[in-house]
Amino acid sequence: MGQTLLFPDPKPLDQRLGRKFFRRVPRRPGVYLMKDAADNVLYVGKTKNLRQRLNNYRVANPDRMPRRQLRMVREVRRIEFQFCANESSALAREAKLLRAIKPKFNRAGVWPGKTRFIVWRVHGEQIELAVPETPDPGWRRFGPMGSGAVHLHHALARLLWLAVNQDAGINELPAGWVHGRFMEVAILECGDAIGEVAASVESFFWGCPNQFVLWLGAKFAGRTNQFERTVIKTELETVSEFGSRLETKGKSGRQLALL
Repeated sequence: MGQTLLFPDPKPLDQRLGRKFFRRVPRRPGVYLMKDAADNVLYVGKTKNLRQRLNNYRVANPDRMPRRQLRMVREVRRIEFQFCANESSALAREAKLLRAIKPKFNRAGVWPGKTRFIVWRVHGEQIELAVPETPDPGWRRFGPMGSGAVHLHHALARLLWLAVNQDAGINELPAGWVHGRFMEVAILECGDAIGEVAASVESFFWGCPNQFVLWLGAKFAGRTNQFERTVIKTELETVSEFGSRLETKGKSGRQLALL
């Protein structure tokens, strides 16, 4: 059974914009601009489903929302959105707005940053995942990427751990993982499932990303705790959105190697 909250989570955007605002947001691809009381753009984002993405900002739970995002939500007074034909055009529009505006709460795409790789390797019945700037020999790699590599790495590690440990709850994730505090290398004990997990990771980057998301979804079909289902759904959206960009771009430009 889920734990009953003594106090409901704060919903500052519902209070300022009204619940009807979120119900009226179309389920269309586009970019959204979050603004403060002085009409300054605080944040620019893109998505394939505006309603779904903006709903993620409504519950300002300090245990599940990063502190930087919490600070942003407290400052938001208006949200504007622009429709795009598809996710690819939304990505291009977002990049143009980021370079032009350089919003306060955006990081990736605003200033030149360090490139990163997502790397993984199998060691016995373990799979190890990391995000180095320069991959070491012996690791499978994907990249180079920007700062979004860290966010994707965290989502993948949590989802894969939960997929392998289907009887465990989110509160049983390795120490710090819920809040994004990972060791330099995230280690997942997979047991007999190591072959399946390793193949699924490689499939995500170099096979069929959408199939990987479906594989993960099937692992969570038996979970009934509403809180866990909501958290897992958010993580799956992160992975699915990245996978959609891979599908759009095709395999050109990808770099995968055993160094």
